[in-house]
Amino acid sequence: MGKIIGIDLGTTNSAVAVMEAGKAKMIPTAEGGNLVPSIVAVSKKNERLVGQLAKRQAVTNPENTVYSVKRLIGRKFEDEEVQRDIKLMPYKIVKAGEGAKVTMGDKDYSPQEVSSMILAKIKADAESYLGAKVDGAVITVPAYFNDSQRQATKDAGVIAGLDVKRIINEPTAAA
Repeated sequence: MGKIIGIDLGTTNSAVAVMEAGKAKMIPTAEGGNLVPSIVAVSKKNERLVGQLAKRQAVTNPENTVYSVKRLIGRKFEDEEVQRDIKLMPYKIVKAGEGAKVTMGDKDYSPQEVSSMILAKIKADAESYLGAKVDGAVITVPAYFNDSQRQATKDAGVIAGLDVKRIINEPTAAA
């Protein structure tokens, strides 16, 4: 059986921990820090970049660098927050059915797909650090997230290859 990790999937940065000897232990990223920037990009060479690599090229490639996607997850395209982000973000946000997608390169991605890319990087970093397969996760969400946003976050975990054991409120996780 694989390890179960705890993931704080943040708007700006994400973090991961594992329980060892009854205490939560932060798992460092492949780059050496404790935080993964919650940023995904498609480079000008059409390569997918996640975390620090995506952040480093954001200034030179803003239209293909997606950040703060958590603000869109599980929301309808018409939601006030989505409409505000359309005006603020340098990347394109398009209508897709009831919801929104973001454009990177020549493809549109759902917020769940973008979040899954961040989660997949976190999973890979955790497996590398632990030297063991990670198959389960508990993921935090803001206390104000509605059922649709919680389900969309869970879906992102599944797309990333995680068995999402629970979605818990950030204040609960902090306690």
